[in-house]
Amino acid sequence: MGTDTVRTEAADDAAGRRREQRGWYFYDWACSVYSTSVLTVFLGPYLTSVAEEAADAEGFVHPLGIPVRAGSFFAYSVSLSVIVAVLVMPLVGAAADRTGRKKPLLAAAAYLGATATTAMFFLDGDRYLLGGVLLIVANAAQSVAMMLYNSYLPQIAPPEERDAVSSRGWAFGYASGSLMLIVNLVLYLAHDSFGVSEGMAVRICLASAGLWWGGFALIPLLRLRDRRSTSRRTEGERTAMGFRQLAATVRDMRRHPLTLAFLLAYLVYNDGIQTVISQASVYGSEELGLGQSTLIGAVLLVQVLAVAGALAMGRLARIYGAKRTILGSLVAWTVTLAAGYFLPAGAPVWFFVLAAGIGLVLGGSQALSRSLFSHLVPPGKEAEYFSAYEMSDRGMSWLGPLLFGLTYQLTGSYRDAIISLVAFFVIGFALLARVPVRRAISDAGNQVPTTI
Repeated sequence: MGTDTVRTEAADDAAGRRREQRGWYFYDWACSVYSTSVLTVFLGPYLTSVAEEAADAEGFVHPLGIPVRAGSFFAYSVSLSVIVAVLVMPLVGAAADRTGRKKPLLAAAAYLGATATTAMFFLDGDRYLLGGVLLIVANAAQSVAMMLYNSYLPQIAPPEERDAVSSRGWAFGYASGSLMLIVNLVLYLAHDSFGVSEGMAVRICLASAGLWWGGFALIPLLRLRDRRSTSRRTEGERTAMGFRQLAATVRDMRRHPLTLAFLLAYLVYNDGIQTVISQASVYGSEELGLGQSTLIGAVLLVQVLAVAGALAMGRLARIYGAKRTILGSLVAWTVTLAAGYFLPAGAPVWFFVLAAGIGLVLGGSQALSRSLFSHLVPPGKEAEYFSAYEMSDRGMSWLGPLLFGLTYQLTGSYRDAIISLVAFFVIGFALLARVPVRRAISDAGNQVPTTI
């Protein structure tokens, strides 16, 4: 009878865990349309055109009296949004670990971002400053929400399941982005048939991403459950407030130098990934002279192939380990990005070839990085450490857009701007190759998987 009871409890735990995992996948489904439709496809070219409408005769806008080339405004806004996220995430992560109540914080961040995205409907004329503010709010809120969302992974998946669970989450996100992009493409191409202008069609696409985000976010908020904090911190550490919390997080991470070494590597190579994602449409429209429909089609191809790529790389990780698979993806990123520098203008076929290369490695490199890091987090400090991870994922990805924007501002060439990003993948590869992940997992106090 005792054995039957244990088996029943184990089965109930497994069923509950699977239910949470399915709910967890749906936050990727909810928010990925922001990353895809807003940040990757529509907002960059559209906000750039709005800034150009407001620019002076020399092509500069002057936010707060600072001369900024209109073509750099979007990149600078992305960079500033990331700095805001850097300041907020450690505070939210520490509060989540201290109280064990992640869901209310996740809900607040998700709906702030969804509201700001929906408000992009009002971005027209020369309202480039409104666009910049909404981008900063939405992107920072997305970073905070993703930090909290990612911190659930160690709690809902045992070590042997995390690569697969993380990869499925990314696959859900890319499937969602693909579906919404198809709808966006129909509206954009047939906007005259729907009785709306091209600008109005873009604004509807932006706002629909916010509504999608807010609507589907209800599913994970209903299925995920909060857990009591198990952190062993002293009372003084628990009550640390303001910027002291950021310093406390860094000090604590210094006790786990190998975890910190992985974060440094991830910070570098993921900065390149995030910048490519956010600036690819600007590069395609401004440098290569491609139309919006071509850009949407290319990003849709990325989304479709990223689903397959995330799942395929998850399987490769089970054979070769997550670290080796990520290193292979960084080589592919380097080759693909270098090839992008030589793309001829006005040649959509080659742009689609480049998009295919990006799609095959995009989802897997991000999904496996997330699952690998989950093994390096000391128990009880998931939200705080994932706040540091999110700084590397979205929060610290300010240097790439800044470098991209500065390179264009100084040279006037988007080709020079795009090739400057190769350095992030080369340096990131070198740093990651030096991290002994098995020892890092053991030093964090976690079980070391058979293949890692």
